[in-house]
Amino acid sequence: MDYATLSNKGQYTIFCYGQDIFRFRAPYSLEYYSEIKEWNHGYIAVMTKYRHDEKLIEEYIDLVPILENLYVDSDMYLKQIKEVRIQYD
Repeated sequence: MDYATLSNKGQYTIFCYGQDIFRFRAPYSLEYYSEIKEWNHGYIAVMTKYRHDEKLIEEYIDLVPILENLYVDSDMYLKQIKEVRIQYD
């Protein structure tokens, strides 16, 4: 598999690739992620819907510091991922 998925549940953002699942805190008012605008080796630009705004807002997630805090070799890990897709529950 050469793609990862991005989703959210409750107060968490969930990034999955293969058997790996990374959960990290999301903003309290996040409703959902709607579209991946850009994937660039750990950097995600994503359209996001928040409770306090009717419009979608472009947000940015940088996975490199998250992976490094978990002692994951981010360069080796991220180079395998060619695409990120939104996963809807």
